[in-house]
Amino acid sequence: MTMKVSWMRGCATALVTPFRRDGSVDDDCFAKLCERQIKGGVNILVPCGTTGESATMSEEERLYVIRCAVDVAKRRKAHVIAGTGSNNTAASIDFTRKAREVGADAALVVAPFYNKPTQEGMFAHFSEIAKSVKGFPIMLYNVPGRRSSN
Repeated sequence: MTMKVSWMRGCATALVTPFRRDGSVDDDCFAKLCERQIKGGVNILVPCGTTGESATMSEEERLYVIRCAVDVAKRRKAHVIAGTGSNNTAASIDFTRKAREVGADAALVVAPFYNKPTQEGMFAHFSEIAKSVKGFPIMLYNVPGRRSSN
C-alpha cells in the first residue's frame, strides 16, 4: 500500500483556521494566510488538521476550508494535503472522498484517538480508508499523547 508521491516534498504548513467574531470561517483571512505561506516558500498547504480546529468544525465548514485552500493552491501551483481523519472509519472514508472531489491532492488521516484502538485496529482503520480511495495519497498522522500506542 505504499505510494511514492513526487510532489510530496519541500515545505508544508499545518494551517490555522481563522474565524470571525460570529463564529464563521473567515475565508478572506484564510485565503490571505494561504497566499502568504506560498509567497514565503511553502509548497504544500495542510488545512483541517488539529492545528486548524478540525475537531471543532462541522463537516460543511471543514470542506469549505479545504475548498478555499485548493482554490489558492491551484492558482499558485502548490498542493493541498487535507485533514480528513476521524475516529470513525466510515466517516473518514466519506470525508476523504469529498476532499478528493473538491480538489485536494492528498489526505492527512489521524490515528483514531480517545477510544485508543490496538495496532491491529489502527491497521484495519487505515487499510479500509486506503482501499476506498485507491490512487489517492494518504499521509498517516499520529498524536502519541492521544493514543494507546505509537
